[in-house]
Amino acid sequence: MLSESDLSRYERQIMLDGIGIKGQEKLKSSKVLVAGVGGLGSPAAYYLTAAGIGTIGLADFDEVSLSNLNRQILHATNDIGRFKIDSAAEKLSSLNPDVQINKHCIKLTYENIADTVKNYDVIIDAVDNFETRFLINDSCYFLQKPVIEGAVCGFEGLLMTIVPGKTPCYRCLYPDLPKEKSFKGIIGTTAGVIGSLQAFEAVKLLLGIGEPLFGRLLIFDGLNSSFRVIDWSKKRSCPLCGENATIKNPAKY
Repeated sequence: MLSESDLSRYERQIMLDGIGIKGQEKLKSSKVLVAGVGGLGSPAAYYLTAAGIGTIGLADFDEVSLSNLNRQILHATNDIGRFKIDSAAEKLSSLNPDVQINKHCIKLTYENIADTVKNYDVIIDAVDNFETRFLINDSCYFLQKPVIEGAVCGFEGLLMTIVPGKTPCYRCLYPDLPKEKSFKGIIGTTAGVIGSLQAFEAVKLLLGIGEPLFGRLLIFDGLNSSFRVIDWSKKRSCPLCGENATIKNPAKY
């Protein structure tokens, strides 16, 4: 499956014991959806493209604005006003023209999420609101799709890997949609750290190597240059994956 160009492009990662030729072929045949092409989705999609994931889906309906550019590294000043998926696809194709980029210029909703995620192997949740996070979590639970969940605020970030039936789900951490909403600042490097780690987790899942964050939360504190990993257990009372689950279908938000 690998061409001479592939062997040259991915030479340094093919050298690794955990990847090799077979691993690189696996990455080339894999499909990853990046939901949200902003602060988290930009570095995640960039590194997945660089790693040679065969197909990358981009789901976003927003346009590039000037205030995005401190952290959303797939976009530049001359992209302001363009759809983010168009700007992102252009940069990713320039980086690696052999990767197929699927553009989903949509707002993920109850009506379209199943059709959007069903053909992908791993979902990167890089959205910026709780409603869509819950929608992705619930839908991927019923579709049995792994989700790499990332969140950032200020100088801090959080990362978790969710595999339905194997790990706790997002509702084990947040059973219900939070009522309070507030807008807080963010420095771009925080998103860069967590987005890059989301891509790393996806590669580990696809190749079956290392120890993904199953049942663990990774918390990054940029100001103190520290990482903490906290055990995260499946809750019996979880309304989605618990013993007496009350959610039978993805909720409409």
